[in-house]
Amino acid sequence: MSAVKALLTRKPSVLKVLSASGQLGYGIPEQALAAGLTREPDFIGCDMGSVDPGPVYLGSGEMATSPSITKRDLTAVLLGARRLNVPLIIGTAGTAGAAPHLEATLDMIREISREHSLHFRLATIRSDLTAARVGQALSAGELKALGGNLPVTQADLNACSHLVGQVGCAPFERALALEPDVIIAGRACDTAVFASLPKMLGFDMANVMHMAKIIECTSICCEPGGRDAMLATLDAKGFTLESMNPARRATPLSVAAHSLYEQADPISFTEPDGTLKVDAARYTAVDERRTHVTGATWQPAIRTTIKVEGSALVGHRAVLLAGTADPRFIEQLRPILATVEQTTRGLVAGDYEIYPRLYGLDGVALWTQTPGVQAAREVFVLIEIIARTPDLAMAAAKTFKQFFLHQGFSGRQCTGGNIAFPFTPPELVGGPAYRFAAYHVMPADDHEQLFPVSLEQI
Repeated sequence: MSAVKALLTRKPSVLKVLSASGQLGYGIPEQALAAGLTREPDFIGCDMGSVDPGPVYLGSGEMATSPSITKRDLTAVLLGARRLNVPLIIGTAGTAGAAPHLEATLDMIREISREHSLHFRLATIRSDLTAARVGQALSAGELKALGGNLPVTQADLNACSHLVGQVGCAPFERALALEPDVIIAGRACDTAVFASLPKMLGFDMANVMHMAKIIECTSICCEPGGRDAMLATLDAKGFTLESMNPARRATPLSVAAHSLYEQADPISFTEPDGTLKVDAARYTAVDERRTHVTGATWQPAIRTTIKVEGSALVGHRAVLLAGTADPRFIEQLRPILATVEQTTRGLVAGDYEIYPRLYGLDGVALWTQTPGVQAAREVFVLIEIIARTPDLAMAAAKTFKQFFLHQGFSGRQCTGGNIAFPFTPPELVGGPAYRFAAYHVMPADDHEQLFPVSLEQI
């Protein structure tokens, strides 16, 4: 009997959910995972991806994590799940969840299985979208920008090297219906990884989603926050949270504060399947390290929607790194940069963009000058150049470097150079540059066709 079938048959009234990693592939703390496995969880879940690193991994098809550490983490959770004969559910395979990320993850799973003589039922959820299908939503006026103004055309969609839809619970439920032992999904909502099985078991959806929202990041909801495995115990009234690292405490304040994590609205969270509201939630200390949570509400969606992510190549990047501590140079830095850019463009012909970042001087955010606050004493300068070819980007970077180094300015007291380089060469190859051409929401009434589910015997 498969792990999923055994659990669905047993239908426990209390469900222990172990979150092994907030993003698998960066190194799972071994002691905390081992402690979690001794608690005999009913299933193990882990998220494997994020858009936090930007569009490059979706666009390139590469993982953000190292292959060796990724395999190490996959080995740990797979062996643990198979030893306990409990389901293992992994979402957003390989960082971005597109076809190449999913296939690379599946290849690792198969390799680990051969090395350890494992045999199990493996379900796969694919989340790739076609530009034509997303274009249908665009033409119908149903493709809505998420979190700002991001205009998109059919040409933008066609330019995407990969398009994915962030699946909710429904595809996971279809995969679970195949009674697998392990599920590996493409791009997926973090919550769906942890909510789908409890939903099928009949637990209250408000508690399920609230639990899933918190536990997907493991022990970040603790004091002090960390990345250690986290155990959630669902019961008839709510759920209890406990870090598997004894140094971390899930307190009412730390758990409640997690609502602010990655959220513009700390009260209402929209998922493909509905909306979670936590304004009436209550957080009660069980002891110094555990908190019990109740009171969230759930409003099912009238129509299923999905987030669409698409990444398109914009060019090739070269990066110039330098620093300065000359107060007169810093005072005139912006016009100096403008002059050097003008000189560079006059010498290096071609289509490229130059983006200066002045860390220590509005590099992170634009600050208004506060009276009485000392001006920057030193500034780190990052010049990003994006061009159609790597050679053109590097040619512009090298030329910019030389004129920036020797550009004259009012009050200059040195003759050898204006800037200091942290290392040589100061120009670095930045690789291909991508942008989010699609970061939108669209209806997904046809999710069964959009996100196929398959089963194989390992």
